[in-house]
Amino acid sequence: MRAGFLDHPVPLAFAHRGGAAHFPENTWRAFEHAVRLGYAYLETDAHATADGVVVAFHDKTLDRVTDRRGAIARLPAREVEAARVAGTDPIPRLEDLLGAWPDVRFNIDVKDAPAARPLAELIRRTASWDRVCITSFSASRIRATRRLLDRPVCMATSPVGAAALRSGLPSRVLAPAFSRRWVRCAQLPIGLATAPLVGRAHEAGLQVHVWTVNDAALMASLLDLGVDGIMTDRTELLREVLVGRGQWHPR
Repeated sequence: MRAGFLDHPVPLAFAHRGGAAHFPENTWRAFEHAVRLGYAYLETDAHATADGVVVAFHDKTLDRVTDRRGAIARLPAREVEAARVAGTDPIPRLEDLLGAWPDVRFNIDVKDAPAARPLAELIRRTASWDRVCITSFSASRIRATRRLLDRPVCMATSPVGAAALRSGLPSRVLAPAFSRRWVRCAQLPIGLATAPLVGRAHEAGLQVHVWTVNDAALMASLLDLGVDGIMTDRTELLREVLVGRGQWHPR
């Protein structure tokens, strides 16, 4: 399998939800700001509307961050796109984001089972095989998306994969198992990013990406630990930290 998604100098800098500390999360303004800063990697979330349009949005419902209510999977695209995040910003279509910056890569968290098929169709239609990494808190959603794809794409560990790393199974067992499932990286919360776990992931052939890191000292300590990528809401801060260490690799 090609590792096109990861074919970039490390450490990788991910703009979490586009960089939610600076503009409303998962909005055009957030993504555009990160791209202007030089980010090569944008992290976002995927839901599908009732008529199969994949949108970049975190929650199952519009209630928390928009001026409308309702479950995205039960609403047509026209109603979802009429909502405004923080009362001001439209919800982007994932296909439009992919088209806006052909050189930028997208880390996509599949947030609901109905999104799997439309997302797979979107990846196929846009030939984004080497530009996306699929992740989810649900192993079943990752598995469903993988089975719907015609060719390999980068996959991140599910909680099951992270548990396998924590179990201490030898790399000779883990590496083939991850490879069969197209898993190329372990994406971990801060609390799991310990030296032993990072070492085991590397031995199994995986990069390690940590989320969501918004403190400069913590960013530095994780980089010293040898992590391969950091996801942050504070995109300006992470860039400053990486520039100061001589590790900033812009798009």
